[in-house]
Amino acid sequence: MIRKLKTGEYRIYSIKLNPITNKRRNLGTFKTLNEAKNHERQIAYFKTIHH
Repeated sequence: MIRKLKTGEYRIYSIKLNPITNKRRNLGTFKTLNEAKNHERQIAYFKTIHH
C-alpha cells in the first residue's frame, strides 16, 4: 500500500496491521511514485519466492 506524505514523498506500508500497535509497518520511503511502485513489486516478488 503506497501513501503520499505531506512532504511529497511516497511511503510503502504493509497491508497487514500489527496486532499490538494496530498500525501498518513502514516498508520504505521514496521520492517518486515510480520508485515506490518498483520497490513494492520487488517486495511482492521476494514474498512469493521466500514464503
